[in-house]
Amino acid sequence: MPPRVIDLRNNEDPRDVVHLAVQALAEGKIVAFPTETVYVLAAAGLKESAVTRLRSLAGIDPKSPLTLAVKSADEAIDYVPTLDALGRRLARRCWPGPVTLVVDNHHPDGLLQQLPKGAQQAIAPHGKLGLRVPAHPIIQDVLRLTAGPIVMAGAGGGDSSQAVTAAGVAQRHGDLVQLIIDDGPCRFGRPSSAVQINSGGFEMLREGVVSLQTLKRLASAMVFFVCTGNTCRSPMAEVLFRQRLAKRLECSIDQLEEHGYVVMSAGIAAMMGGRAAAEAHAVVSEYGLDLRNHESQPLTDSIVRNADLMITMTRSHRHAIIAEWPEAAPRVKLLCKKGGDVADPIGGPIEAYRRCAEQIGAELDFWVNELVGPAGEQIMNEKH
Repeated sequence: MPPRVIDLRNNEDPRDVVHLAVQALAEGKIVAFPTETVYVLAAAGLKESAVTRLRSLAGIDPKSPLTLAVKSADEAIDYVPTLDALGRRLARRCWPGPVTLVVDNHHPDGLLQQLPKGAQQAIAPHGKLGLRVPAHPIIQDVLRLTAGPIVMAGAGGGDSSQAVTAAGVAQRHGDLVQLIIDDGPCRFGRPSSAVQINSGGFEMLREGVVSLQTLKRLASAMVFFVCTGNTCRSPMAEVLFRQRLAKRLECSIDQLEEHGYVVMSAGIAAMMGGRAAAEAHAVVSEYGLDLRNHESQPLTDSIVRNADLMITMTRSHRHAIIAEWPEAAPRVKLLCKKGGDVADPIGGPIEAYRRCAEQIGAELDFWVNELVGPAGEQIMNEKH
């Protein structure tokens, strides 16, 4: 029997399509979905026979993992509780999007262990698991309504080409697919980039939509210092920290990004494009540093999502961030480890700025140690 093809573009209510797809998956059928990259074949992870058929239909290397579609980076942790800081960072910055993370799957408490044994073997052969959050609303809606995970594979049929239209899926797989959801040509028309997370690093298994150069940038550890207006305390902390970090890494300040570190600052009530206080610039110049080109910026959703560590000048700054972005709490820390605040020197004499810089500087070596190991490796962990 030929597959049922539903054109999303001509459907009055996409919710009807979502419910049809959810029902088909629950019945153990293979469904073809559009994504931002290519069309994929999908099966319900709880249906062992469907997952086995999917692997056979996709024609991929038996040693390669199928891809587990998850709702979010947070849900990925349920499947891989031991996902390290780099893996969490890439998941947070790349998803939803065209990146598949391939990780070790040996944790006895991961959700994968709750799937049928045959499905586990088909999904994660040789202890490797592929995870992705596709950036297409139809599959995201289906994920929210489906019991258990969705397992995906490219609809290319095992060769190097990919199906980028619904017609291409039908031509390749005919009546072996029960439902095809048509949303026209895929946005990128290329497969996702597949990245294997190793201990302390990553390996590009397949360069797809996202280039290796872009992934290296996305893999950088990103630290933000946060105060109120981003004109005094946090800019001074930013440049002083860069100086100490560069010394630890035995590189110049300008080479920090090449070593995988981005250090910036922001303010919870900052205006965009403001200059650093003249006194702040004068004080850091005494350390051989420069704030003449500093431009203030407000703390935003994007910064909070991408930052690995946000270090606040006061307890009230930390509380304000957590109140607005509670999910970021593990990544928001107070600068002073004994719990004190760094007073705002704004409007005071230059001596107040010097005392402020000295107080900040006294705390920074601890944070350098948190970020960098003795051999220069990244050791930061969101759980800390």
